[in-house]
Amino acid sequence: MTTPRKRRADRQQDLIEAARRAMVLHGTDGVHLKQIAAEAGLTSGAVLYHYADMQDLLLDAHHAGMERFYEHRVKRIAEVDDPVEKLVVTVRSGLPSGSDDLDVRLLCELGGAAGRNRVYAALLTTLFDRQVSMYQTILESGVLQGVFTLADHPVTIGRNLVALEDAYGYRIVARHPTIGVAEAEELILSYARGMTGNQLTVTPKRPAGSGRPRPRSS
Repeated sequence: MTTPRKRRADRQQDLIEAARRAMVLHGTDGVHLKQIAAEAGLTSGAVLYHYADMQDLLLDAHHAGMERFYEHRVKRIAEVDDPVEKLVVTVRSGLPSGSDDLDVRLLCELGGAAGRNRVYAALLTTLFDRQVSMYQTILESGVLQGVFTLADHPVTIGRNLVALEDAYGYRIVARHPTIGVAEAEELILSYARGMTGNQLTVTPKRPAGSGRPRPRSS
């Protein structure tokens, strides 16, 4: 049986998603309670029942989007041993899924408001620094394992990689006609190759039990 606490948690998650959609539509600074309520299919009073302060809801909405670009990526690469594969996977997972990617569009909205809002500026600064640290760890691990020869300090490389993610991510959601996800990934990896001295080629894994590859027929 679903508990009332569980139902309330689900409702709060629904409100977070509604707030994220409303912020993309109306802007981080311009979004109103009624707009969030409309996205959630609720009254304003019902929203306030779960979030007495709308600012708390907006902050939770921003945190939810940011988790993807640090916490989720760290968990994903924790399952990978090879530093080369870690770096490639990290670059790929830092880009939008496409021009309609809600998380990246919301980060762009947040970036626009950061100059006017110290809380938002602090959130983005923290996210940036954590992502740089994530890249730094991968780069240093690659050096220790003898697969990377760095052309610059790992923090500098990490900062540039995150900055490239942000820049190309914006271009993708802005629907640049010649920069899609694949093009952006290759542009970032091109920089990473020069900085690591590694071609960053990941060999696809064969499924377990596949045995030897069958000889190609003539």
